[in-house]
Amino acid sequence: MQLHFYPPLSSAPSTSPPSEPDLTSFHSFSFDPSAPDYTSLLSDELLLNILSKLPISQHVSNSLVCKRWLHLHGRLVYSLKVADWSFVTSGRVFTRFPNLTDLDLVRSCIQMPKSSGIIVTHKTMSVHVDTHFILDGFLEETALLPSNAVDQGLRMIAEKYPNLQRLAATGASEEGLLRIAEECPTLQELELHCCGDLALRGIAGIKNLQVVKLMGFIGVFYNSTISDIGLTLLAQGCRRLVKLELCGCEGSYDGIKAIGQCCQMLEELTLSEHRMDGGWLAGLSFCGNLKTLRLRSCKSIDKSPGADEHLGSCLTLEELHLQGCQIRDKQSVKALFLVCENVRDIVLHDCWGLEDDVFSLASICRRVKLLSLEGCSLLTIRGLELVVLSWKELQRLRVMSCNNIKDTEVTPELATLFSVLKELIWRPDSRSLLSSNLAGTGMGRKGDRFFKRSKD
Repeated sequence: MQLHFYPPLSSAPSTSPPSEPDLTSFHSFSFDPSAPDYTSLLSDELLLNILSKLPISQHVSNSLVCKRWLHLHGRLVYSLKVADWSFVTSGRVFTRFPNLTDLDLVRSCIQMPKSSGIIVTHKTMSVHVDTHFILDGFLEETALLPSNAVDQGLRMIAEKYPNLQRLAATGASEEGLLRIAEECPTLQELELHCCGDLALRGIAGIKNLQVVKLMGFIGVFYNSTISDIGLTLLAQGCRRLVKLELCGCEGSYDGIKAIGQCCQMLEELTLSEHRMDGGWLAGLSFCGNLKTLRLRSCKSIDKSPGADEHLGSCLTLEELHLQGCQIRDKQSVKALFLVCENVRDIVLHDCWGLEDDVFSLASICRRVKLLSLEGCSLLTIRGLELVVLSWKELQRLRVMSCNNIKDTEVTPELATLFSVLKELIWRPDSRSLLSSNLAGTGMGRKGDRFFKRSKD
């Protein structure tokens, strides 16, 4: 190994140009491998304290110095995503990373050939697939680790990581989750993929659980079922829940009602691609402390919400977020706004079917202070104006990529409202924005106008 260093600066001027390095000023010396390692004089705790002060970006390179530094680096890692299940069953993960508090096992529970050139992506998850492992559009059972194998790994994890705070796994059953509940009293966040109703009985003993994410029916990945039975078991066992996310889950009014009645500390509820039965919206009125409701990629809000007088409302709700949802059905949209009539923030991003008459139902909510619209291409300036002018407490407005809203159609009344807002982000028409940015550059014109022959 050769190390290079700069000598002390001399008063003699350099003959090299300022823009070029003066290679004559470099000296090198050979590193003697027999020289003493002075870091060996430091205790592990002291050296560990020094390494912990270095930037995280240097941790991996520092671990390559020697075996001792590699071992100490492992003690500084607290979060890990495992891609190979054998890393768990062999016990190497416990030796290499003894202080983990956040462990993600989702991808390691799917047995797919990494050499496959086919990658299936759904939201934030990507998996290498093989045509032999696909059945009716979903992963075959042989593509997933057996539940008993997952449970065995969870037993080992429960024994080695009693201070675990977050866990994500696929295909776990009641037995494995019971062991986690017994040995990991500090667990606060749990993410379960491809689990059924009965598996949720295993998490009843996790007394400090505050955040839960359940992945049921997910296209091209999982074809599992979480119904009112599982939601009721979850509600009765995890009464300290603060945040709950249900992805591809079935259920109805009864399941949502059970969550609201038992989980009285619940503040945030997210439903993604839900498969709820009609009437589930009315169950939200039992969520007495709910502050945020998120709906993502839902094909419908509520197929049969029922009579308006039976819906009730969430009195404490402050934020309503809809992203990638179909909201063409006026009845279900009206029911949603009735339940959320006290909401302060409304965020609508990339929602299909948001026309003027559908958006006009948002005027049911009288206390809105923030409205954020993005990717709502059917909404016009008239539909926007009728609603926002009816909100007397509106303070912040964000309109982006809503190409049917034109700057030239802004009325004096709307302009007056803009002048008193605390925050205004107004980029509705991306095409007009692009044209204004390119003005005077000559770009964006047709070729026969832009490319002209020069006259000699």
